[in-house]
Amino acid sequence: MIAILGAMPEEITPLLDVLKDYEEIRYANNVFYLAKFKDKELVIAYSKIGKVNAALTATIMIEKFKAQKLLFTGVAGALNENLKIKDMLYAESLVQHDLDITAFGHPHGFVPGTSIFIKSDGNLNVLATKIAKQKGINLKSGIIATGDQFICEQNKKDWIKNTFKADATEMEGASVALVCESLSVPFFILRAISDEAGGGAEFDFDEFLQSSANISADFILSMVEEL
Repeated sequence: MIAILGAMPEEITPLLDVLKDYEEIRYANNVFYLAKFKDKELVIAYSKIGKVNAALTATIMIEKFKAQKLLFTGVAGALNENLKIKDMLYAESLVQHDLDITAFGHPHGFVPGTSIFIKSDGNLNVLATKIAKQKGINLKSGIIATGDQFICEQNKKDWIKNTFKADATEMEGASVALVCESLSVPFFILRAISDEAGGGAEFDFDEFLQSSANISADFILSMVEEL
């Protein structure tokens, strides 16, 4: 079983449109879609926004539906000035930027018993790089910082970038990474850049979300085909 996760419904709708034939299972105030693609068993869901929702959904996919790999697709804001709107980025590692017990002498992003940075699966990253070359996509890699905050203030962006050497920020990835690391499930996290480090150009986010979701869905299913 392979899990495919998004944070918003728009991020999984293109997948369901391609698959067409799927079973809906309602559980824990969410809907999980069971389907087959190229003889692979899939469980697909969107978690809803935020770390708790994402961690809950990822855990259910692994524990209830027995997912053995997890692929997460969505959007992120750039912290690295070399990342532009519509660029595709995968996470080499992830960190929770809003986790703060520095009052006890610990660094930002640390709690006892866990790592500050969680690495994604190397084999899945190699496969993604291969798929990107086949499709002519300039897939980039980097550190993604996660927190329960939509980051729009420049000073906050600068702090996250400087503190964690992060390339992009979003609201779910590191919590899913922690779940997968704890349960020994390989994971891959793909993000389309929705805004640039310095503010970026004006654009239609709804249109961007739809187009990036279509590209990401095709990319993720190409990965599934080769797993």
